[in-house]
Amino acid sequence: MVIWHLTSDTPRFPFHISAGQNVNLQFGTWPIEEGQQAWINVCVVHPDGAEDRKRLEGRWNFNHDANSYWFINVGPFADGDRVEYRLHGSSPSGTCEIGPFTFQVGPKIHLAILWHQHQPLYKNLHSKRPQGSYRFPWVRLHAIRDYYAMAALLEQHPQVHLTINLTPVLLWQIEDYVERGATDRALELTMTPAHRLSTAQREELLATFYEADWHTQIFPWPRYRALFEQRQNGRAFTVQDLADLQMWFNLSWFGPEFQEGKVALPDGTTSSVRRFVEKGSGYTAREIEAMVAEQLKILHHVVAIHRQLQERRQIEISTTPFYHPILPLLVDSDRATIDRPGAVHPRRFHHPEDAVAQLHRARRFYEDRFGHPPAGMWPAEGAVGQSVVSLFAETGVRWIATDRGVLARSGQYGYDVQDSNVLCQAYRAENGLGRGVAVFFRDPVLSDKIGFHYHRYANPAQAAADFLQELKERFAWQVNDPPNRIVSVILDGENAWGAYPHQARPFLHALYTALAADPEIRTVTFREYLEGNPMRRVPAHPIEALPKVYDLAEASWIDENGSAPGNDLGTWIGEREENRGWDHLREAREWLDRMKATPVGHPQTFEALYAAEGSDWFWWFGEDQASDSDAEFDDLFRDHVKAIYGTLRRKPPAALHDGIVPHALVWTFARPIRSIRVGDRLSIRTNCPGELTWKTNQGEQWTTHELIAAGGVMAAVHRFSLTLGPFAPPIQWIEFQFRCLHPGCCGADPCCRASLQRISVIGSQAKGRGRASRRAGGARSTEAFLK
Repeated sequence: MVIWHLTSDTPRFPFHISAGQNVNLQFGTWPIEEGQQAWINVCVVHPDGAEDRKRLEGRWNFNHDANSYWFINVGPFADGDRVEYRLHGSSPSGTCEIGPFTFQVGPKIHLAILWHQHQPLYKNLHSKRPQGSYRFPWVRLHAIRDYYAMAALLEQHPQVHLTINLTPVLLWQIEDYVERGATDRALELTMTPAHRLSTAQREELLATFYEADWHTQIFPWPRYRALFEQRQNGRAFTVQDLADLQMWFNLSWFGPEFQEGKVALPDGTTSSVRRFVEKGSGYTAREIEAMVAEQLKILHHVVAIHRQLQERRQIEISTTPFYHPILPLLVDSDRATIDRPGAVHPRRFHHPEDAVAQLHRARRFYEDRFGHPPAGMWPAEGAVGQSVVSLFAETGVRWIATDRGVLARSGQYGYDVQDSNVLCQAYRAENGLGRGVAVFFRDPVLSDKIGFHYHRYANPAQAAADFLQELKERFAWQVNDPPNRIVSVILDGENAWGAYPHQARPFLHALYTALAADPEIRTVTFREYLEGNPMRRVPAHPIEALPKVYDLAEASWIDENGSAPGNDLGTWIGEREENRGWDHLREAREWLDRMKATPVGHPQTFEALYAAEGSDWFWWFGEDQASDSDAEFDDLFRDHVKAIYGTLRRKPPAALHDGIVPHALVWTFARPIRSIRVGDRLSIRTNCPGELTWKTNQGEQWTTHELIAAGGVMAAVHRFSLTLGPFAPPIQWIEFQFRCLHPGCCGADPCCRASLQRISVIGSQAKGRGRASRRAGGARSTEAFLK
């Protein structure tokens, strides 16, 4: 008698077993004889060392040719059980056995989620306020909606482990508000009593205090919606209207936890703005001050809540080189992977010492706040390459992460990232001396579903179920070695949530609840995966034992718009505007070398240099990315470069006074400009997706074009724009109308009631021709182009 098992006709299903699952064991015997019997002896070793032994009789299934086929159902088992079994058979002609066979009960895949949180240095270097001021309020506003709450809500899901990446430049700005009394322009307008606002301040407040997602942050609040419609319809604002707008712009950015109740903070105090939300209108200056005090209280506890959860080992806090630079471009811009038609490398920027400084400053900053060095880093924009591996290793970084597309471009022939067993593991990247770091490669599909897709789901539980189903179908049920397989989901941890109902809290709770309850998935931090966690039955994966990734590609998480397929670095280099920025940096860096300036002797000078090396400015240069604040980012970048010279009491080069990006005037619902000058471009900006239909006095036909998403990094965007022009005579006016295409619009929302707008083009024919020729090489009267 012969017996066999785990062949194509006698499988074990499922082959990898998770807690709570029953197992179907199929096996065959030969030859067919009367009086046959089959059984298994099974031994289950539980995590505490206890053993259960039993004999289970096989059930005849069918005969085929000269073979008999049998099956036994066994289970369910608990997480961590180790199961060993032997198959036995007997017949009048004799007995046989086969085995032992073993399997470990546990998850089929590890899942590492990383929420990336970052803002560039918005410091207004021209502010006369001694405590400093910022041009934009995004650090403060995302702190009260996202930075605190994204960590705190995990306290309700202790079985979910994940990583939060906090950039040093972001934390430094938060501390600037809390410890040094910094403000921002919006905060200054908020704190100015409404009756004391100048005419210019009133107009600025009315133009900028609707910077929020219309459908999730403005329209749900009756008073804020009414103020929006009041501005849209051009009606005058009373002093009380202005005070209510000051309050509601800020209230709409608080996390729902603070809007709806009291939130316990790490030091035992509480924070809440529920009383202001419930009042609705008629706010006083004192109430506005009290609301701002709640903001500062939350900002004060951002680091504390992260440190508390990391000490419990529920989260890992990773970081990024200090000012979020693209490290491979600092090391050697000539090695940048760029493949967009027409893109060229600028003159070489080659300063690996700056890359080292950005890494070491990030490590020291992190250690001062969290008590130990960071184990891992998310390199800015996931930009990596063989040229920077040694820099991370020598800084003491144990792991880095990037995108699947980088793995696809690595090695001599690339890696087959469509194979789940290739993508779903950590690799070891080494320098020439054998020092290595672990590298994790994100799955863009699952990451983008959270960032760009699930906010459209009416049912958050359905969105969470879709995520788990995709995770299982593509990875958990495909991999061949579950204990050594990991999926990385990495995305923006702040910008996505504005598009979700209730700021994504129902979705995040549904996702975390589903992940914690599913025995086939185990969430881990990256450090936890490498070091192991016996309490959660996560095996260790030492870096030296990981498979090596060869020739790590010089690329990032993104494939530049308009470039050849494949992840690259072209988003930050190669286009005319981007290369002008690199030229400014290179010239300043070479000037510092000629001046024999050093970081030790001239720390402020090099601080300005490092800030100018941040990736954010270059992200918005060129036509491959769209922003609604190009000019402001251009100004900030050039201010940082100018400061390099200013700190050494030298005049900056005259070229730094000229903008890098072309000039454009912005029309919004809150700031509906009525005229532009000859040669200007017109940028129409909305907070809803939609179509723009327009014509000029020279055209009989209307042109329709969909607005382009503006901004957003690794997550959904909530601003949209279209740029027209520049315009030259004989064009005297442009008419346009916006049609909202937001999936949540019912047709009655203010964004759906946009009227026909007319913008005049001012300037004499002669002057207009000259200006248009200098700036644009002639008129392109109806050309809409991505910026």
